[in-house]
Amino acid sequence: MTRAPLLLACLALALFAFACGDDEREAATPQESVTATPTPAAAGSVDVAAISKDVTAKPSVAKPEGEPPVELQKTDIVKGKGAPVEPGDTVSVQYVGNSWSTGVQFDASWDRGGEPFEFPVGAAQVIPGWDQGIPGMKPGGRRLLVIPPDLAYGTQSPSPEIGPNETLIFVVDLEKIG
Repeated sequence: MTRAPLLLACLALALFAFACGDDEREAATPQESVTATPTPAAAGSVDVAAISKDVTAKPSVAKPEGEPPVELQKTDIVKGKGAPVEPGDTVSVQYVGNSWSTGVQFDASWDRGGEPFEFPVGAAQVIPGWDQGIPGMKPGGRRLLVIPPDLAYGTQSPSPEIGPNETLIFVVDLEKIG
């Protein structure tokens, strides 16, 4: 092969490589694979500031705005003091439960003579959102739990006030452990 065809072949190869290249990348850099990930819709929220910090009184929860979150949300309104709840502990709590979609209260221990509700944490005697949302609370604490359907009742509606696949909102006051 003479020099002219060899030079022309090299020049053609260089032009081809240049044309296929990217201004921001070096020729030796392998191409990156880019997958478009849809941005999830922004989840709505509960007005935490409007929830009273007085753990001696029944709290109220305003109807939230927007779409419900898809994961369990835990927000301490009042931190409490002492040792935190651990799975296996029996706890006494006061609570208010509301439906995300309607904002309507469907249950409240406060409305049954103020008697606290007692249960062992992590023993599947309550909905999974409680078994996962109560650990870490301290006595005297008030926590907001926003529980998606898969950690609540799912497609099974336990009452007319709770529809199938309903996200639930609870304000839970931990009175004591044990």
